[in-house]
Amino acid sequence: MATTTTQLAPGNIDSYLLEVADAVNTTLDLNTLLQRVAEMAKRFIDYEIFAILLLNEKTQELRVRFQVGHPPEVAERICIKVGQGVTGQAVQRREAVLVNDVRAEQNFINSAPGVRSELAVPLIAKNKVIGVLDVEAAQPGAFTEEHKRLLTLFASRIAAGIENARLYTRVSRQARQLTLLTEISRELSSILNVDQLLKRVADLVARVIDYEMFSILLLDPTGTLLQHRFSLRFKESVHLKHEIPMGQGLVGYAAQSGQPVLVPDVSKDPRYIMANPETRSELCVPLIYKGKVIGVIDVEHTRRNYFNDDHVRIMTTLAAQVAIAIENATLYERIARQEKKLEHDLALARELQFRLLPPRRPALKHADVAARFAPARQIGGDLYDFLKYSGRGVIGIAVGDVSGKGASAAIYAGLVSGILRSHAIEEPSAANMLEAINLSLAERPIDAQYVSMIYSVWNDADGILQVANSGLPKPLHFRNGKCEEIQVTGLPVGLFASAEYDERRLRAKPGDVFLFFSDGITDATSSAGNMFGRGRLEKVVRENAAKTADEIAQAIFDAVSRHAKGVATFDDQTIVVLKVKGPPARQ
Repeated sequence: MATTTTQLAPGNIDSYLLEVADAVNTTLDLNTLLQRVAEMAKRFIDYEIFAILLLNEKTQELRVRFQVGHPPEVAERICIKVGQGVTGQAVQRREAVLVNDVRAEQNFINSAPGVRSELAVPLIAKNKVIGVLDVEAAQPGAFTEEHKRLLTLFASRIAAGIENARLYTRVSRQARQLTLLTEISRELSSILNVDQLLKRVADLVARVIDYEMFSILLLDPTGTLLQHRFSLRFKESVHLKHEIPMGQGLVGYAAQSGQPVLVPDVSKDPRYIMANPETRSELCVPLIYKGKVIGVIDVEHTRRNYFNDDHVRIMTTLAAQVAIAIENATLYERIARQEKKLEHDLALARELQFRLLPPRRPALKHADVAARFAPARQIGGDLYDFLKYSGRGVIGIAVGDVSGKGASAAIYAGLVSGILRSHAIEEPSAANMLEAINLSLAERPIDAQYVSMIYSVWNDADGILQVANSGLPKPLHFRNGKCEEIQVTGLPVGLFASAEYDERRLRAKPGDVFLFFSDGITDATSSAGNMFGRGRLEKVVRENAAKTADEIAQAIFDAVSRHAKGVATFDDQTIVVLKVKGPPARQ
């Protein structure tokens, strides 16, 4: 079929060119514009193959941006260097090139079988070549000098519009991408599970690049191997086990160099290691955190030349955010694992600490004994113990408060408990017990660790109580509604190599209540900043003095809890109550 030219009179040419300019200037959508250009060119030149190729200034290559007549897979592969072929010559010469018979043209690039004639006209905007308009036909001599002249005039009117639309498209795309990257960054920062994060990264990257294969590889602890942590193949999650050494393959090279690797055709790159037979083009972007490569994002496609410089720029920006998110999530998971292990260890330590406490209260004929213990944290530094002496109804009662809180205080409390029990077989007096513990601790000095302790010996048969104190609040003695402090003091145990302690002996009467406690009881603070204090403690005991020792201890703990409601407990709380059985003796 011969190519024909619609006859345009001089006046009609001017009118037509104005129409072309109007059509070009009324849209900034590049695809719409190129479609209009193709339709308007058809009005004066009946082409069989029509293509607009745009120039990449950086690579000096022409690629098809719009075409009619080429098979799509052929158009995708066309890449012409400036100076090559008819279109490359048109760009290099900056003038139209007409070839009546391509068989006689040595520089002809045969991209469409059967083509015999070709006409290429450069697109020049602001004195800069931005591309070329190319028409081809199956007949030799299909295009004339008139076609050449008209197409040159046509190209001069559309070039500026194409460049404006291309710039607008680029700016619009960049604005959308920037908005998307901001959204992605905000979303990624809120995900603290590494596996969930990597899956979400894959989803979000798909909004930027329509990849077909995707992987995130992370460096192993040795820093020598890249391990597949998450992979998709055609939107299906796959588990890849093979590892890639640093420096090997495209991925390994990206990790080693710390630079993106863009490969338009993997079959032509010697670094490529075939893992996916379908892959034709690949983009690898290193994940860098604080100057250190921690992994690589790898995207692949079955089309050659699929990825471009814009993809590199976008993925590099995105990779920086992904690297931060991965490090944050990894750190969070590491801390979470450590916290879980610590919680397990603390739970075990708490159980052990409670097992060190007396399993049951002493069974006495003339007295009732009760105790309560509540650590400020999972484990604490307070302790209490009941120690059986050989005499019938003779027991030792210990209440201690180790300096500090938490694990170190609990371990020290365990040490003190062991020393206490080891000396109990000697059945020392109250003061002698404190001296013995002090001496034992002096042989095992630990910086900034000591214990305040009350030790008493109760003889149930004769109702005698021995009491010695090494720094705890003075014990209280309730009798007939009155309260007195038992005046025993002394230095905390473990501070000095040798120390002596005062000792008091008291003869109890039926109804008497003796109270031994740590300062966590009286120091408990309300939301208003008021301490529970000795006054409230005395009031609770006075109101419950007729009850059992266990009920008195529980009443004290309940009152302290109500007083400090809503305020975190800052000190361990321990109390031991000794209630002498029988009605209070009359004075």
